[in-house]
Amino acid sequence: MSEHMKPLLSVRDLSVAFHQGGRESLAVDSVSFDIGRGEIVALVGESGSGKSVSAASVLKLLPYPSASHPSGQILFDGRDLMTASASELRSVRGNEITMIFQEPMTSLNPLHTIERQIGEILALHQGLEGDGGRARVLELLHQVGIREPEKRLTAFPHELSGGQRQRVMIAMALANRPKLLIADEPTTALDVTVQAQILELLGRLKTEHGMSMLFITHDLGIVRKFADRVCVMTKGEIVEAGAVEEIFERPQHPYTKKLLASEPRGEPPLLDETKPIVMQGEDIRVWFPIKAGFLRRTVDHVKAVDGVDLTLRAGQTLGVVGESGSGKTTLGLALSRLISSKGRISFIGKDIHAFSYSEMRPLRDRLQIVFQDPFGSLSPRMSVGEIIAEGLKVHEKQLTAEERDSRVAWALEEVGLDPATRWRYPHEFSGGQRQRIAIARAMVLKPRFVMLDEPTSALDMTVQAQVVDLLRDLQAKHDLAYLFISHDLKVVKALANELIVMRGGKVVEKGPASDVFAAPKADYTRALMAAAFDLEAVEAGGIRQ
Repeated sequence: MSEHMKPLLSVRDLSVAFHQGGRESLAVDSVSFDIGRGEIVALVGESGSGKSVSAASVLKLLPYPSASHPSGQILFDGRDLMTASASELRSVRGNEITMIFQEPMTSLNPLHTIERQIGEILALHQGLEGDGGRARVLELLHQVGIREPEKRLTAFPHELSGGQRQRVMIAMALANRPKLLIADEPTTALDVTVQAQILELLGRLKTEHGMSMLFITHDLGIVRKFADRVCVMTKGEIVEAGAVEEIFERPQHPYTKKLLASEPRGEPPLLDETKPIVMQGEDIRVWFPIKAGFLRRTVDHVKAVDGVDLTLRAGQTLGVVGESGSGKTTLGLALSRLISSKGRISFIGKDIHAFSYSEMRPLRDRLQIVFQDPFGSLSPRMSVGEIIAEGLKVHEKQLTAEERDSRVAWALEEVGLDPATRWRYPHEFSGGQRQRIAIARAMVLKPRFVMLDEPTSALDMTVQAQVVDLLRDLQAKHDLAYLFISHDLKVVKALANELIVMRGGKVVEKGPASDVFAAPKADYTRALMAAAFDLEAVEAGGIRQ
């Protein structure tokens, strides 16, 4: 076989075991796959399937000695990295194989400028410093689509958007022109439009540089558009592998079929304008002052929400969509009276926009919130039963301990969890189960209005579909009014019967969800739809980094 025909990376019979407290658990079990030169291979599966562990093994980035390899070979360009010395691995890492991660904010140093972080790689691997180093940094930033890169050299990571930070991570990964790029969920934390741009960028760079790529994701929509071949992983094993078209058109393994069928489905509730109004807002404004000078005078405002009107009825779902920073969550917090705002807000017939904290307290049981990150919103020091019962202790003090416990058991059953699990703690549950617990905490108080702030974005596709079905069932059963905030339009389409599209604090389009999805009028809405449903490069509506 000629050198060009040989795979660039060949993983053979790779196993990964973790040792803790005298016990050994097998995270990856005899995995094999190849990546050809200039080829994109996707590794897909749910959380805990072994994708990231397999990828980290390529560069030996696991926490050794607690991690070990009972078996396996990792052949890169003819060399076995499993038996390579520390100095040999250093020469490969960052030079020939590079890696980008899911959350760039945790990968970039918050104390160093962008120029210093990219420049450090060039100085370390190429000895490129001074004017030559700066010129190469600018070239890389321009290459990854950062506008006006000269102005970004002195920026710190927190001064960039999520998409810009991910572009900087890609620039760092490409600095030494690697042969193989490992991308570990690089678009999961990004808006759909930014996600489409990043994928278009990676595809273009792969073509220009002949670079191979190992792309790790749980999003099959990305795989279908982006990869050449796909390996499907579950429980540490590759259960199916092949060309993308073959796997998507003719899946053989039950798990692959389950993944392909896991997109949120079903219809939102029918639009019913005879239902009673639960929440109404008129000319809602949330402006944050910009202060300057010695006396800290207000010189301008950040108009996070600027003149929004909405009506939400019982048994209905109002979807609020837009990119990060569009004002979606701020609007929800204003309606929930968790931040101050201007304009009129009416909840179950009461004007609440001027209510104080103490005046709002009797209404809080009927006005609940489910947050994006269930692990962050659940106290690790409290059992599940205590977490769910906490609201009852505040709002229904007349209940006895037995009655409270009975209500907690009822709430867990409502969300499809075994009431016997109420003695366990959040860390003992999966991500999907934790989100069900967060929903149970809201449901136990029998609310009228629930603000759902990106409740499915941190979940795997199969779990996402289950949570969407659960929310739909609970709404139909209890006539709940949902304010559903998300940048995932596929989930919104399955749940919302009315839609508001926000950009820069303003509503750019609104109406029945079916109408907006079928025929969006605003350029910005069309760009969001294109990104969400086609995953193609988006330039319409001026959505750029």
